[in-house]
Amino acid sequence: MDKYLIRKPRTQDSSLVQDSSSPSKQIRVDFNLENLSANLGLQEKISSYHPNNHDEIKRFYLQKDPCQPILQVHDYPLTDFSRKLCRFRFEWYVNKNWMEYSIDKDAAFCLYCYLFEQDIGKQSNQDKIEYRIQLNAIVDCIRFLLCQELAFCGNFFELIQFLADHNESINEVLQKAPKNCKLTHHEIQKDIVNAIARETSKAIIKDLDNGFFSTLVDESRDISVKEQMALVLHYVNKKGIIIEWLLGIVHVASTTALSLKYAIEYLLCEHNLSLSKLRGQGYNGDSNMQGDINGLKTLILKENKSAFYVHCFAHQLQLTLVAVAKNHIIIAEFFLCEDGLSDQKVEVQSIMRSILSFEFVFALHFMKNIIGITNELRIALQIIDLQLQELNNCFSKVNTDLLLCMACLNPSNSFVVFDKEKLICLVKFYPSDFLRTDILALGSQLQNYIFDMRSNNLFLELQGVGELAEKLVKTWKHKTYPLVNLLVKLVLTLLVATGTVERNQWMNDCLVMYIERNIACSIDNETIMQ
Repeated sequence: MDKYLIRKPRTQDSSLVQDSSSPSKQIRVDFNLENLSANLGLQEKISSYHPNNHDEIKRFYLQKDPCQPILQVHDYPLTDFSRKLCRFRFEWYVNKNWMEYSIDKDAAFCLYCYLFEQDIGKQSNQDKIEYRIQLNAIVDCIRFLLCQELAFCGNFFELIQFLADHNESINEVLQKAPKNCKLTHHEIQKDIVNAIARETSKAIIKDLDNGFFSTLVDESRDISVKEQMALVLHYVNKKGIIIEWLLGIVHVASTTALSLKYAIEYLLCEHNLSLSKLRGQGYNGDSNMQGDINGLKTLILKENKSAFYVHCFAHQLQLTLVAVAKNHIIIAEFFLCEDGLSDQKVEVQSIMRSILSFEFVFALHFMKNIIGITNELRIALQIIDLQLQELNNCFSKVNTDLLLCMACLNPSNSFVVFDKEKLICLVKFYPSDFLRTDILALGSQLQNYIFDMRSNNLFLELQGVGELAEKLVKTWKHKTYPLVNLLVKLVLTLLVATGTVERNQWMNDCLVMYIERNIACSIDNETIMQ
């Protein structure tokens, strides 16, 4: 429906004359009810008349019959809209007393829009400049408060006054601003924070560049006893750097697996992300998360078989160590320290501390051959045997095979654990990321890759797969060995440890802005104001 059209005053009528000295001043049209046209297409704006006559004019149009000329179909002219001929139809009048049609203008009008729409007029360039100065100052204040994690209540107005005291142009604008100006209203503050958060999320999605990612999810009750789910993206960017960014927080009706899955899909869809790109899931150990039948990880795996879930290594190791210590008295005694620490206990506890490192998980199978059998270490070896049994109970065969294949990419000690066959097997876990031709080409690419790595001094001192990924990009080797680089990115995308992510739109926006303030601060005010 087109808005009502306003006919420009005809020069020969001289009924409305603009005052050249001021665009807002005008000589009013002489008022006579007999001169009012029933055709809104030919009628002047109500604002053209003296304010004392406005109510009488409105009553006149409300009491008259609507201007709804019923013509034959062929009498309504055809108009070209996007290469399609269209015309007005008299059936549109049905139950629409507010609709009027002008034969002269071949246009439909809303009577109520004509009668009650405010004629605000155009804003001058100076008004726009002053408005933007004020808005820019407000954005700066909000940025500062969020980045410094300060409360808005009280601090906001103090900060505005501080800016005014130290910037003459801002002070002048604020002094001239009308008292009812809502740029300092809390709803405007929320709109600006929301704009910053949305632009921050856009920057994160742009950095992801349609690549694959993992999700870290946790839910918790906020102070109002509402369940809130936080979602963090884990991925490898173009520079080969592992990135973890808070994507957002969303309220969930319940903590059932199905409810959480819908919430995850909603948040991903809101940022144009798809579950098809998911390559890892990170949750806590609750049954609603990792249950094998109806758990969240199982529901997602049904849709995406490459979205592997590996229970946090740190948590798994903690559980296995506690289980071993609780079930075996000899081992538990080493952790009591009631009678002080003997040299033997110190040595065994030193070995136990090494077990807590992630590197131990990959090296666990080789430790028996590395550690010599001595009286002091006999109990330590017993602990390792028990620890292996507990770890085998915690990790499924799929996860174990996956992790053993992943370990072959570790560059430590001049790529000592490199295994070509296991890396080729690793490809089978990601059928949607490798073509059949890729699998055939991977063998020869891995052969050239390992020879290049071991003969290049730049790669001999690397300590982990993360350092390897960055070095491959810096030396442009990721272009030379694209399939190997893809394996490296997939390995780094899969989560082996999860940090807890805890806690309404306002909370989400503030957290996104504060946690990802490096990105948020890089977004210019112009983008936010737009």
